[in-house]
Amino acid sequence: MIDIRPVAHPIGKILTAIGGMMLAPMVVDWWHGDPHWMVFLQSAVITMAAGVFVAVATAGRYDHLSLHQAFLLTSGIWLVLPLFGALPFMLGAPNATFTDAMFESMSGFTTTGTTVLPQLDSLARGIHLWRAILHWAGGLGIVVVAMVFLPVMKVGGMQFFRSEGFDTLGKVLPRAGQIATEMTQLYLILTGACIITYLILGLTGFDAVVQAFSTISTGGFSNYDASFGAFLGPAEWASSIFMVLASIPFIRMVQLMRGQAKPLWRDIQVRAYLRWIGYACVIILLYRVLWLGQTGHPEEMLRETVFNVISTFSGTGFASTDVTQWGHLPLMVLVICGLIGGCTGSTGCSVKVFRYLVLFEAVRAQIRRMHSPHRVYPLRYDGQPLEQDVVDSVMAFFTLFFLTFGLLIVGLSLTGLHPRTALTAAWTAIANIGPVWGPEVTRNGSIAEFPTSAKWLMTVGMFLGRLELVSVLVLLLPRFWRD
Repeated sequence: MIDIRPVAHPIGKILTAIGGMMLAPMVVDWWHGDPHWMVFLQSAVITMAAGVFVAVATAGRYDHLSLHQAFLLTSGIWLVLPLFGALPFMLGAPNATFTDAMFESMSGFTTTGTTVLPQLDSLARGIHLWRAILHWAGGLGIVVVAMVFLPVMKVGGMQFFRSEGFDTLGKVLPRAGQIATEMTQLYLILTGACIITYLILGLTGFDAVVQAFSTISTGGFSNYDASFGAFLGPAEWASSIFMVLASIPFIRMVQLMRGQAKPLWRDIQVRAYLRWIGYACVIILLYRVLWLGQTGHPEEMLRETVFNVISTFSGTGFASTDVTQWGHLPLMVLVICGLIGGCTGSTGCSVKVFRYLVLFEAVRAQIRRMHSPHRVYPLRYDGQPLEQDVVDSVMAFFTLFFLTFGLLIVGLSLTGLHPRTALTAAWTAIANIGPVWGPEVTRNGSIAEFPTSAKWLMTVGMFLGRLELVSVLVLLLPRFWRD
């Protein structure tokens, strides 16, 4: 039998912390005289009580996690926390069913940003802050998981990043504390800098906090139906910069904080990411100007194009304009951007730039072998040799990702959704992006009118996509549970 105490104990501690975070929106609602503060008090008491009970019941010294326990812990965190995170929506959001509450909470923790709430402008401030906190906690959590657990579990080629000084095999929990501390410090610095920047650019204190939490987590929840369209102008440029910072490897920025700038400037993944963002912006701009004949202020067109491309590429999902008016080619480019995603080891989503670079290298080597079958072409990434198990893991991830993507499209189509809606809903769920386009989507981008079955399919898709599929699906294998 697998000992679940080393798994349940940290989950209990994290659950207690999440319950404590519920007190922040409680205070906000209480300060503004909104009776909704009682909802957060009740939710906080329930969540903290459950967390303390689990943590105390499983107390002990755990210096090591087995591979089985690492898989259980990562999946357990993203199942248990959204369940309790749904309490404020179940108890306080207007007409919110359990399905809606669970969807909104999962969308928050996975930093997807798709909403099921139809009227954001009328919601209590506490609900808006809680949605932002879900994003912020989920973004920090996925960075730690990507640096601590996924390399150990060899998920999608992540074992390659053990060479970055985060070799946690055999000493997961002590090393996790050190990594989490460094990542949290950087995360707090970025969040604080983003809040201050938004304040300088004219956002109110509350708006600045909500948008900053969503920006740094690359989540996308906003407290306005217009999303980031409520803050047009310099704030879009600032947001674009912070979305890029949040979607490049955090380890590089930690090294930068230590005075080591070269690793960031020389990182092939970062360079490719910035280059591809530039390509997408140029293609869309040329199409809008030369093909569609769209005219307007050059700075405005450049700003909204750059902002929405970066928002999609990073998986944030903010929208400052209706991109469906740009035409079919720009939409296709945005879909491709979403399927690429940000960099490995960041809050970014989707497949990640690293895996595409490995794929391109493997394809290039295979073409060379076809031309000269007797020559040896070693695979290298950023000057380092790629082991065969890394390449195999990346190829397996690609296969599983796009297979799951296709199955989600079919499943959502069978619920009665329009084909375009089903396609973009599957895309946004499995890649944790945010926007959905189609006739069933409300004006503020909500999927409130989706069938219940479609919402659950998307909830499962968001869960699988955030944990990179393999770490979840392995739990379904009978051999995993054998001693």
